[in-house]
Amino acid sequence: MKKQQLDHILRAAGGITGQKQFVIVGSQALHGKYPDLADKIVMSAEVDLFAPRQPDATELLNEIGVDSPFHATFGFYADPVDEGTAVLPKGWKGRLVNLPAGDTGGVKGLCLEPHDLAISKYAVQPAPRDKDRTFTRELAQRGLVNRETLLALVDQTPVSAEIKERIRGYIASDFASSGKQ
Repeated sequence: MKKQQLDHILRAAGGITGQKQFVIVGSQALHGKYPDLADKIVMSAEVDLFAPRQPDATELLNEIGVDSPFHATFGFYADPVDEGTAVLPKGWKGRLVNLPAGDTGGVKGLCLEPHDLAISKYAVQPAPRDKDRTFTRELAQRGLVNRETLLALVDQTPVSAEIKERIRGYIASDFASSGKQ
């Protein structure tokens, strides 16, 4: 998905709900810090988002969700989620990244910071999906995340000690295969 498509989703989401701000928690959140990415790392057709101050408004986003006329017309869609969908490290809200200006009709996108995004992918239960593991490896290989920052965030993530250890193993694997630290 390109940033203009993300802008289109935000514009449509604002029009449907009347909300002026959405939090983007899936892979499209990378556009917050890296708006020019337009390749396989952000190829997903959906934007996982929610209205932070109006959880009930998020449900209205099904109007532009999967299999909607919007999806059929444009080839991408909103995936309404809630704040608890992703397992995130403490303090994630303070690290949100503003989506750079675009054609959003005045609707603001707040994106997970890439390290928080990576942690959310590592913490998927019962285990990360293959596409999540591919995504986190790409983040490491491209130098979009830092190993030490990720390891520090693991300690701030509300999961069991066993899951934290598993996440540390995934991080080690991703950075070993990338040749980066």
